[in-house]
Amino acid sequence: MSSDQDSCYLCKEYLRDPVSIPCGHIFCSICLKTYWDHADHTGSYICPECRVSYNKRPTPRRMGGSRHSTIQRNSEAFPPPPPSPDYNYAGPQDVGCDICIGKKHKAIKTCLMCLASYCEKHLKPHFESATFKRHKLVDEIGHLDRQICPQHQKGLELFCRTDQMCICVLCTVKEHKGHDMVSAEQERAEEQQRLGATQAEIQEKIHDRLKQMEELKQAVDSLKNSAQRALQECEKMFSDMMRSIERMQQEMAKLISSNKRAALNNAEGHMERLNHEIADLKNRDTQITQLSRTEDHIHFIQSYHMLIAQTEAEELPSVSVNPYFTFGSVTKAVSEMKQHLNEFSNDELVKVATTVNKMTFCQLDEPKKKRAIKSEEAVMYKAVPVQEPQYRDDFLRYACELTLDPNTAYRQLYLSRGNKKAALKRDPQDYGDNPSRFDSLPQVLCKENLAGGAYYWEVDWSGEGVALGVTYKGIKRAGYGDSCRIGYNRKSWSLFCSDSSYSARHNKDQTEINAPYSSRIGVFLDYDGGTLSFYTVRETMSLLHRFKTSFSEPVYPGFWVWYDSAVTLV
Repeated sequence: MSSDQDSCYLCKEYLRDPVSIPCGHIFCSICLKTYWDHADHTGSYICPECRVSYNKRPTPRRMGGSRHSTIQRNSEAFPPPPPSPDYNYAGPQDVGCDICIGKKHKAIKTCLMCLASYCEKHLKPHFESATFKRHKLVDEIGHLDRQICPQHQKGLELFCRTDQMCICVLCTVKEHKGHDMVSAEQERAEEQQRLGATQAEIQEKIHDRLKQMEELKQAVDSLKNSAQRALQECEKMFSDMMRSIERMQQEMAKLISSNKRAALNNAEGHMERLNHEIADLKNRDTQITQLSRTEDHIHFIQSYHMLIAQTEAEELPSVSVNPYFTFGSVTKAVSEMKQHLNEFSNDELVKVATTVNKMTFCQLDEPKKKRAIKSEEAVMYKAVPVQEPQYRDDFLRYACELTLDPNTAYRQLYLSRGNKKAALKRDPQDYGDNPSRFDSLPQVLCKENLAGGAYYWEVDWSGEGVALGVTYKGIKRAGYGDSCRIGYNRKSWSLFCSDSSYSARHNKDQTEINAPYSSRIGVFLDYDGGTLSFYTVRETMSLLHRFKTSFSEPVYPGFWVWYDSAVTLV
């Protein structure tokens, strides 16, 4: 959305009776109503421009007081409103009818004999005329060029096993003469059998990963119990010792706790990786199931080789768990310390630490066959980052005190609770004039600027939609344009929250996030490390999105608040 937007995204005409929705985009009232009326039967409402989804149909807000309504009031003779958009026409992502002249309707079927796609109107002859009785209809296909021989412009009906490619009948005369050829149906039937074996292999891998996951969970429970017992026994023995060894008791407790945490972090990292692998394998299993049911033989053959190559090239590492991993050696070492109190020194404490650190709880056993990992796959195998905390108590060590700045607040934003809460009201507040104020968008910044080091803050939110993030001081304050909106330009980064989805935004990039609803969001800024992370707040934090950048100047936490919505700094 630009600051001089005059046209509706849906009808491409001049805006008439403009309305805005929670994500901030503006449309003609009649266009938006027609668009969402078509979505009533699905129960899911999507912004036509940015694709943010809502479980409930949001209430559009008229752009009162905007330059759009001012132009409308001053115009004496307005042309009639544009016709409602016809959503039966083919869009950029749809398959168009090959018979329609001019603006094409959506195709509903494709004929493999005619090698053409038809809308509902032009499909009727295939049902009414005996001429088309033997023609085979399938669901619309958007890649008909892949069904035609590029040399002879005939339909692909055969498969050449010699050259491993689909060919037409004319190809058998010269180019593939004397080659081993079979019909597409026969080749598909044989490859279908091999596909079944591949699917069985994937399902076996899923079973194996689930088994390893269960073993790892049991080992973690045993680890926790062992660590707890070791702590209790050590504390009992240390209580019998003299004051001179209190320092060693504290070191021992720290040693056990740190190794427990390290082992648990290691195990959680492996479990997270196993979950990713299981989800990936299940997704591939679903793809194979869908492929095995397709009616399009050519599409099946062409997709089959890619799936088979991907599966055969992949060798998954296995997780091995040390069943003998306990803290019993610590208990034994402490008993010896009690018997030889006067002989112990700092050297003995180092010996104990060395003994514990050498124990391995779980590790990856790489498969015998190794392959080069592509850059896009490397994320799946790299270790869980340790620089950024995982537990809420650890994040709170970086907590910073923030307050909202009334001099930047939009006039209809009501600040309360000592400038810790912002809510959008219908009536303007009694704010003075200030060049730092957002004059057209419901936004507010914090007083504090953040630079150098790490910072953490939490935000409670409610309502139809809010956005939270950070921005440089130089963000534009006047107008509706992207240069003013937090997250829509190079100077700012934001997370948009609605009742059904999240989306991360920076400049022209927008990332949709599928995650459970959470009314409290934690924000972790590592200024020197160049990361801005958003979490759902629990005892173990759940990452929603992480921006990676290089900050060039101090940033200010900021918020965008929609009607009947509010944000509160915790």
